[in-house]
Amino acid sequence: MKYALIDMGSNSIRLTVYDVDQTAFKILFREKIMAGLAGYVEHGRLSGDGIECACQSLREFRQTLDLLQIGNLAVFATASLRNISNTAQAVEQIFRATGIPVEVLSGEAEAEYGFQGATCDIRIADGLFADVGGASAELVLFGGGQVRKAASVPVGSLKLYRECVKKILPGKESRRRIEAAVRTAFEGDDLRDFPRRAHLVCVGGTARASLRLCRRLFGLPEDSRTFTRSQLEALDRQLRGTGKDTADLILRCEPERIHTLVPGVMVLRFLAERYGVEDITVSHYGVREGYLRRKIQPSVQA
Repeated sequence: MKYALIDMGSNSIRLTVYDVDQTAFKILFREKIMAGLAGYVEHGRLSGDGIECACQSLREFRQTLDLLQIGNLAVFATASLRNISNTAQAVEQIFRATGIPVEVLSGEAEAEYGFQGATCDIRIADGLFADVGGASAELVLFGGGQVRKAASVPVGSLKLYRECVKKILPGKESRRRIEAAVRTAFEGDDLRDFPRRAHLVCVGGTARASLRLCRRLFGLPEDSRTFTRSQLEALDRQLRGTGKDTADLILRCEPERIHTLVPGVMVLRFLAERYGVEDITVSHYGVREGYLRRKIQPSVQA
């Protein structure tokens, strides 16, 4: 059967359509809208313009699904609607305007679904899992292929850009503000309990963009899925400039992330340093596939 999932993130809203049965799935196509919902948060609330932006994105995706005669649809939101003070109001307004119900995932659920998605194509028995999003970062300790501990931290690439950066690319002072914000966000007692691990498995746009840049800068094979901590550190140094060379590098490789790439890479580097990571492996899949495996596949008729 064909099934569509819409993931309302803080930076992008993504539609993925699957051909799915009880044991397997195949991605038929993907679309995304760089809605930047985190940019509409004012004093902790998602503004009316932000809610309308979300509604318009859902309407566009619904039109696509109607043309393709795909009726099976589930929509979930992550930190975009979770980390605001008017969550219930936003969900209600979206439903009234579009007729589409939105499930708001908890931080722990998002972390676990992301890990479940990553295990579709990554086989590492023990390590850490991370998903650096637009307004939150999820962290999972896993062992024997199972989740041991999960946490969500309200810090992400777009949120850091809005709160810490005055221009398009962060200068020295902006980087200091980002570093301080990241350190403060990860100071919780539950995060101190996460042990050091050599392997970090990642999903999400920041990780995928970092991998593509490492391939370009360090001559990694195009099918490479892993880069080292030292390569991540070198990438971070490469992105410290505020001049044309740095901007051109990002615009050539990741133009949609011209303002969020540097903060996202800084979060990844912080995680690698704090937890003694030696290498980072990036999955093709993520929270949508984890949601599909855990919530949709068990109900699919044989």
